[in-house]
Amino acid sequence: MTLHLYRGDLPGSLDLGPSVAVDTETQGLSLVRDRLCLVQLSTGDGEAHIVQLDRSTYDCPNLKALLSDPGVEKILHFARFDMAVIRRDLDVNLSPVFCTKIASRLVRTYTDRHGLKEVAREIADVELSKQQQSSDWAAADLTEAQLQYAASDVLHLHAIRDGLTAMLEREGRLETARACFEFLPTRVRMDLMGWADTDIFAHA
Repeated sequence: MTLHLYRGDLPGSLDLGPSVAVDTETQGLSLVRDRLCLVQLSTGDGEAHIVQLDRSTYDCPNLKALLSDPGVEKILHFARFDMAVIRRDLDVNLSPVFCTKIASRLVRTYTDRHGLKEVAREIADVELSKQQQSSDWAAADLTEAQLQYAASDVLHLHAIRDGLTAMLEREGRLETARACFEFLPTRVRMDLMGWADTDIFAHA
């Protein structure tokens, strides 16, 4: 693995191609309280690009241009949360997206384990460490262990997407998955408006 750390923004000359794996690190999981600290990117080639954001300005035009590019597919695991914090703090709507967690839930119906660690083990034959999952991502100087953890979350998403896509096609559920991905921006808007824990489609 090759790891590139950028402070504030991506280099303007960086071209990550037609699809990019995306992940974020925040201070917690509250869309009200916890702010965006890092955005991690990879093209699935063994290289990870980590942007340590300036949280006083979130001035990162190159990163925003990449994330908002409709010609670049963004691959995420639990896209709903990452899309929400990126929408809130960077004012960017991610589209198009492929969410490996949604895909896993649609096709890996033989299990209730859809976390990235479990999906990566089965689909990409990779063991991911979650030891640094809870740590101070707002620190000015991140540890090597933190950077390695952040990078690991994006390095294998292309392989996972490909494996899950093959399974979705086999089971005739790829179009359903795509429809779910297309609904995500609406789900994100509802989360940010306060309906995160309410199922408006429920009868009761």
